[in-house]
Amino acid sequence: MIVSTHHLDKEPDSEWLDTVRNSLIWGELNINISQPMSVKPLEPLLRACKCSVQLHADATEDEVLDYLDAGVLYVILPPEKLNTMPKVPINRVAHCVPAIKSDSDSLSKSFSSPGSPILAVLEFPDDMPVTLSNVTKSCREYAIPDSYQIIVSGKAPSVEEAALVIKAGYTIQMDGALTSPDGPLNIAGILNSMVKSDRPDNLVPTVVVDERQMCLGLVYSSAKSLEEAIRLRRGVYQSRKRGLWFKGESSGDTQDLVGVDVDCDFDSLRFVVRQHGVGFCHLQRYGCFGSRQGLDAMLGILQSRKQSAPEGSYTKRLFDDNKLLQSKLLEEAKELAVATTREEVAWEAADVLYFTLVKCVNSGVSLSDVEGMLEQRTRRVRRRKGDAKPAAAAAAAAAVAAAAADNGASACSSAPASAANDAATVNGAAASPPPAQKVEPADQQFSSLNVHTYSGLSDADRERLCKRPAVLDSERLMKIVQPILADVRSRGDQAVLELTAKFDGAQLKTPVMAVPPLAEIQLPQDVRDAIEVAYANVYKFHHAQLTDTLTVETCPGVHCSRFSRPIQKVGLYVPGGSAVLPSTALMLAVPATVAGCENVILATPPRKDGSISPEVLYIAARCGVKTILLAGGAQAVAAMAYGTQTVSKVDKVCGPGNSFVTMAKMLVQNDSTAQVSIDMPAGPSEVMVVADASARPDFVASDLLSQAEHGPDSQVVLIAVDLAADRLTAIQEEVKSQLERLPRSETASVALSKSYVLSTTSMEEAIAFANQYAPEHLILNVQSAETYVDKVKNAGSVFVGPYSPESCGDYASGTNHTLPTYGYAKMYSGVSTSTFQKQITSQQLTREGLANIGPAVATLAAVEGLDAHRNAVLVRLDQLKQE
Repeated sequence: MIVSTHHLDKEPDSEWLDTVRNSLIWGELNINISQPMSVKPLEPLLRACKCSVQLHADATEDEVLDYLDAGVLYVILPPEKLNTMPKVPINRVAHCVPAIKSDSDSLSKSFSSPGSPILAVLEFPDDMPVTLSNVTKSCREYAIPDSYQIIVSGKAPSVEEAALVIKAGYTIQMDGALTSPDGPLNIAGILNSMVKSDRPDNLVPTVVVDERQMCLGLVYSSAKSLEEAIRLRRGVYQSRKRGLWFKGESSGDTQDLVGVDVDCDFDSLRFVVRQHGVGFCHLQRYGCFGSRQGLDAMLGILQSRKQSAPEGSYTKRLFDDNKLLQSKLLEEAKELAVATTREEVAWEAADVLYFTLVKCVNSGVSLSDVEGMLEQRTRRVRRRKGDAKPAAAAAAAAAVAAAAADNGASACSSAPASAANDAATVNGAAASPPPAQKVEPADQQFSSLNVHTYSGLSDADRERLCKRPAVLDSERLMKIVQPILADVRSRGDQAVLELTAKFDGAQLKTPVMAVPPLAEIQLPQDVRDAIEVAYANVYKFHHAQLTDTLTVETCPGVHCSRFSRPIQKVGLYVPGGSAVLPSTALMLAVPATVAGCENVILATPPRKDGSISPEVLYIAARCGVKTILLAGGAQAVAAMAYGTQTVSKVDKVCGPGNSFVTMAKMLVQNDSTAQVSIDMPAGPSEVMVVADASARPDFVASDLLSQAEHGPDSQVVLIAVDLAADRLTAIQEEVKSQLERLPRSETASVALSKSYVLSTTSMEEAIAFANQYAPEHLILNVQSAETYVDKVKNAGSVFVGPYSPESCGDYASGTNHTLPTYGYAKMYSGVSTSTFQKQITSQQLTREGLANIGPAVATLAAVEGLDAHRNAVLVRLDQLKQE
């Protein structure tokens, strides 16, 4: 290896730093500092390059430590200096001794005494050439152990001798003017002398990596291409077919050559490059082994998004609104600080890294810049005490105490948490929202839908594809939700108000409001008209579901009947947060009205000013709802299930929500003391589209996106029935094109990243998988779609043909859009009029009827050992016999 020395006798300016940094192509730098000066101006160079220093003769111990703390690899000192610097670690010091040993043996002792350094610089005089024989002779005279790293300094050797010295394991330190790429000490010549190829054409395998050491590809170098690459400081290689290959000359994807290195066996090279354009690979990818990964990929996407993010999008706001970005960084850092489980820490760390990268992109900071800072810190020798600043320590203690008090429970808001929520309290302590509740940054999430082939999947693979993207596992969900339910049950309105302030940012005096008269609610006329159209159709379809009393005479004298009665008190949950959903209010309130429920409460998260969507308010008034519960999440479910000071307890809770709402519904249903039922486990939205060659790509894409935009935990699935590759590509491209135009593209991108395409060869395979998956919404966009409806066994709602978009079912066709998700369509139905009814049976027996079935009843009761049951029949049969 070559160490390039540069002399410094005054504080360096930026031009000097750039010149020195750009002079290095192979090896390390050495700065020879002839007078006292601050290390501060050198720090950018120390972060960018591996560097040692040789300090002036009067350097103090503190000066040496300052340079080591700043990231210097090692400091070159005369042996006698080290004895005066006990705080300087010996592994960061190089002894500097003359190559010709003097009569004094004090220098020899410096290499053999306990605690001596492991680096040595041998200074050769000008009249003593740097050759391998002279270097080994000098090492023998000093009895330098083999474990030492030997650095040789002196007059420039020949190319051949330099190669021999370096291959023997020694480092050559020469003046920077000699070792620069165009200097007299021919770096390319030394490397060519060192590297030996085992190929007949003498080409040397060359691994190309970027500045973060990601492998871009494997190429070949020749003596000529290496010379050109170093001379031009760019990627130049030897093509086995076309001769010299100047990378990017035709494609524009050029490379700056940052560094060259040789492997330990001297039979291959490594080029470190700064890649420009699309990437290195001829397939228009960043590298021949795939695209950029991890943080590097994220940074690239954010750099692109900074230039192309749509106006008004979340990403655009992050780049343009520094206060928003500051708030998110503080919020996410706080959540990471109180995270405890492995999953929580990983989730929160990912969020912190995302917003950190946004900050970096905005400031022109690269990952290499960050890594340079981190590497610089690993070289510190003086240790700070490490205590937090008083204000930060107090805040951290409060956050940890709050997390422990809440057990993560207050994390169930139906709306995304914001930085303002951090000031809210639960039981007097600030609480931290859970990782799974937030809409994760979406830009990095989606490029195209993953594609699976039905025939290539095992039964286990297909079963895995049927599992929805888990927000949290059931056990963890319960641990988060149960404390909220207990808190609301115990403290009632006060708990609801505190949770609403925390998660929705609304400071309320009461959690309920009365629904105003319809005439007082202000809405644009076109919105009012649209609601009336939807109301009429939904009402008509649900009214038709009312049934007359069923009466059957099962045998002579035995009359059985079944009739419906409305559930008296019901709670309707209408989600808020990332989207206002007046349609859900319609789909719940209309069937409740048709069923004849006497007491209906509608719960929905309030806006920050305490109001709710006027569209939701209009529908509530239109359907005769009297009370609005201004709350969302698990706290709203708890208030309706258990009742509070102002919220009447209900008998049934209906409506969709996120995973926390769904878990809250299931828990209260299983609590026998609550005496409440639920409609179904209706969680994050989903759609499955079955499409064949007759389906228009824009129709298919629009249907997929219509559900993806609901939330980050939604899932969409396309079953491509015998679709050609170009047809499937057209759908993928249409999805990307339409996605870019969506205001909710951030949310939809996250959902799409968890979605996929399943290619099948027939409708039989498609229907089989659809029944196994049991989607909430099933769209049949295929030829003769109506002929396949009879084959559908498991689905919440089916949309038949190309002109039946799922959106119509969501709003105005008449069917209900509150449907079972997560595969529950295998055993649950969607909301209907019967959801708000209970079915009661009755039976009336005449004397003849009792005589006909009484003996059978008595016999069966005796079989079961229930004598009182048997006796209730026998006393009557005895009475009949006496008549």
